Amino acid sequence: MPQAIAMLKRQPAPREGLALGLVLALLAALPVLVAVHPQQADYAAHLARYHVMLHGADSAFLARYYDFRWALTGNLGVDLLMVPLGTLLGVERASWLIALLLPPFTGLAIISVEWTLRRKVGPGALLALTLVWSPAKLMGFANFCLALAPALFAFALWVRLEGKGWRAPLFILIGAVVWLCHSAGWGVLGVMVFGYEWHRSKGWRAGLRTWPLWLPFAITAATLQGASGNGYGDSVLAYKLSIWLKALADHHQGLDMLSVIAIVAVIAIAWRAGKLDGRLGWAALFVALLSLVLPRHFGGGDLADLRLVPVGLLLGCLAIDLKAPRWVLYLAPVLFLARLAVTSVAWHEESAQLQSALAGLEQIPEGARVAGAVALDPGQWGSHALAHAPSYATVYRDALVNSHFAIAGVHMLRLRVAAEGFTGPSQTIMAKRGETIDLAAFAPARRADYLWYFGTNPVSALPPGAQVLHRTPASLLLKLGPPQPRPAQSTGS
Repeated sequence: MPQAIAMLKRQPAPREGLALGLVLALLAALPVLVAVHPQQADYAAHLARYHVMLHGADSAFLARYYDFRWALTGNLGVDLLMVPLGTLLGVERASWLIALLLPPFTGLAIISVEWTLRRKVGPGALLALTLVWSPAKLMGFANFCLALAPALFAFALWVRLEGKGWRAPLFILIGAVVWLCHSAGWGVLGVMVFGYEWHRSKGWRAGLRTWPLWLPFAITAATLQGASGNGYGDSVLAYKLSIWLKALADHHQGLDMLSVIAIVAVIAIAWRAGKLDGRLGWAALFVALLSLVLPRHFGGGDLADLRLVPVGLLLGCLAIDLKAPRWVLYLAPVLFLARLAVTSVAWHEESAQLQSALAGLEQIPEGARVAGAVALDPGQWGSHALAHAPSYATVYRDALVNSHFAIAGVHMLRLRVAAEGFTGPSQTIMAKRGETIDLAAFAPARRADYLWYFGTNPVSALPPGAQVLHRTPASLLLKLGPPQPRPAQSTGS
């Protein structure tokens, strides 16, 4: 026992911390590994877009309902990967594989930054792994999550190539690639590089040294992307406070809020003790400030500021430069492991429930018109995993569904004239937990052949003539009757 205690008090070898970090980074894939269907809110809608993108020309139904038009934007990461992988593996397998690889990819990027800066992996980097499963990941912001990992790897390379004359031309290409994955990831890379250069020599020249990353500005200006759709929304102060309180919102509110408090506290303690490395500390501060200044709606996207909060905390953890005994090193990832276990259990159970609901699609013919209806509790903690679940009808049955991201001028997937009235996403029914749902009054069902409801709220009324085809505790699939004649309007006297 004395020998074991003595070992825990010793400084760990650099390779020991590296090995621990690599193992934990790979373990981050566990929630996807135990789920047939990743439980991300936007996952099904993205899956439907990939399906139309790859098979739209092969299906008369898809060609009738949908149109997919490539556009040069800073939001193409997974879409580009799906072209070869989806063709080779099929849309579902390829998308699941990408979802599986993204968390460990981000974890390995975190370890790469830590090793590049300090040639060791300390408690701060292991604590930073907690931020891998952020709300952005849980909501299914796939392109942003894909861009974040290359941004971290690129920053590590920027540091490693310091003083090399060919770093600048190389980063003209790297910056454009990160932007192509997602513009917000490119922005994070720019802030990290600026913060690093600001630490070296504070002044306006720090901004000029980021010039190799400026090419996307020209691309954006030339393609006129990101010029509209900006706004803060209502109750700005309350909203900004909420995105910080929900910086790690997942399945357990108590654990999630405790996690944020613990991480902020550790960063604050390290700062007070003079253990924050300014090479990343400045970037953490700048990203945190951006999350407060940036509008919620930016460049046509939603929750632009929310996705920056965990990034700021992640960089704050990575900035911690602490020589700690072995017991601290092994204590640091406890929060990450506890949260990972909660997410994995929840995903396994929720995926099985979704699989039961998807069995009902066997009773829907190809090319059907399906009105999706999803009951969402506005007060729910964390993301709504089934928010776009009806989109699976497009993936499996080439159906017309109203739950896709298909807004003209914003998304590459669009609805054709034949799909008029299925503007997505119109599937949302906001209802508090336990509140009854009146499906008889659900407007999208008037133009549909089938109605697919997801939610645990009780249903008080069905559309006239509706026939129940499939029911699970959290879903209801209906075959709709013929359209009912609308009441004649009085012309008055």
